[in-house]
Amino acid sequence: MFLFYQIILSFLLIISPLIIFYRVIKKKEDNKRFIEKFSFPTKKRSVGKLIWFHGASVGEILSIIPMIKSYEKKKSINQILITSSTLSSSKIINKFKFKKVIHQFYPLDYFFFTNNFLNYWRPNIAIFVESEIWPCMFKDITKKKIPLILLNARLTKKTFERWMRFKTFAKSVFQNITIAYPQNFETKYYLKKIGNIKLNKIGNLKFCENYNEISNKIDKKLNLEFSKKKTWIASSTHKGEELFCAKAHLELKKRFKKLITVIIPRHVHRSNEIISEIENLNLKVVSHSFKPKKLSNIDVYLVDTFGETDKFHKIGSSVFLGGSIIKRGGQNPLEAARQGARILHGPNTNNFTDVYKLLKSLGISKKVNTHKQLASSITFKVDKTKGVKIKNIGKKILEKTLKEIDNIINNEFKKT
Repeated sequence: MFLFYQIILSFLLIISPLIIFYRVIKKKEDNKRFIEKFSFPTKKRSVGKLIWFHGASVGEILSIIPMIKSYEKKKSINQILITSSTLSSSKIINKFKFKKVIHQFYPLDYFFFTNNFLNYWRPNIAIFVESEIWPCMFKDITKKKIPLILLNARLTKKTFERWMRFKTFAKSVFQNITIAYPQNFETKYYLKKIGNIKLNKIGNLKFCENYNEISNKIDKKLNLEFSKKKTWIASSTHKGEELFCAKAHLELKKRFKKLITVIIPRHVHRSNEIISEIENLNLKVVSHSFKPKKLSNIDVYLVDTFGETDKFHKIGSSVFLGGSIIKRGGQNPLEAARQGARILHGPNTNNFTDVYKLLKSLGISKKVNTHKQLASSITFKVDKTKGVKIKNIGKKILEKTLKEIDNIINNEFKKT
C-alpha cells in the first residue's frame, strides 16, 4: 500500500508545477518560497539542538504559540523549526518577534523530499499538531530514530473511517508515533481502535491563550469609532455565511440605529466577492486595509487582513463562528470565548463537539439556524467572568502539556 501511495504521488508530481503556478497567481503560495515545498530550504539550520513543530494552517500554529514562547526561553534549545502548509500561517508567525524560530513550508510527502528535509534540518524531536498524518515523513522519521509526537491530536469519525478502508496501512503509519496526546474523547477512542499507540489525554491546547504582544489591540482612534456603535462580530466565515450575517444585520438595524457588524472571513482573498454580495443588500461596507478614520455611515466592517482576529474579538460582545451554517464542521470558538463574548453558531460544529458541549454547559454558546434567530440572540454585554473560566482551563492544559513535552525533550537531549 505504501508503494501504491508513492506511485500516486509520483503522478501528482508531474503536474505539481502547474498546480503551484496556479496557486501563485491566486496568491495562495509565496512566489519565492514555494520551493520549500520541494525541500529546497531558504533558511539555515543553526548548530545545536533543534525541535520541530508542524501544523497545517493558522489554527494549528496559533495553538502552539504559548509553547513556542516557553521554549524560546530554554537555553538547551538552540533553534525551533515551524513548518506549515499555507501562506496565511506563515504570515501569522511573522507577527511574533521570535528569536530562535524559523518558518519553512512543509515538503511534499514524497520519499525524495522528506528524506532531504530530514537530512538538512536534523530535528532532535518532531512534534506534529492535530490531524497531520503523513505516511512517508513518519516512516523516515522513525528510520532516523527521531521521537515523533502527535500533539493535540484530532481524528474525526469521517477521517477514521477513511483510514480503516486500509487498516493494515493505517496501523503501519500510526505505529510510528512515539506518543499521541488526543484533544478529546472521540480522538482517543479512534486512536485506540487503530491500536498500538501510546496515548495520554491532557486536553485541547486551543483553550490556551495565544496572546500576541505585537498587535493585540485596535488602533485607539478606530476603537473610539467602534465604541460609538453597537458592535458584534462574525468570525471565520465561509462562502454564504457573510450574506447570512448581513441579513442578520438588517434585522438588528430595525432595533438599533447605531449598529456595525464586523465580518472576518476565513479566506481574505474572497474580500471583493463578499463586498459585492453585501452591497447588493444596500449596506455600506468598508475594508480594514483601507484604514478608515470614520465609521459614521458604515454598516459592515470587513477585516481583509491576516492575524488580527483576536483584536476584534476583544470588542465584540457577541461573536458568530463561521463554518457552522455550511457543512464545514465549525471553526474554533475558544479565542472569542476567552474574551467573554457570547458564542453563536450554526448546527454544524462536529469539529469541536467537546468544546461546544463545555461552552453550552457554561451558558456561553447558543445554536442558531436562521439569520433571524442570529439577530435575536445577539447581546451587547460582555461577561468577562466566563472568559476567565476559559482562560483558567487553558492555563492548566498548557502547564500539563509543557511538563509532558519537557520530559521527552530532556530525556532525548541526554542521549545525544
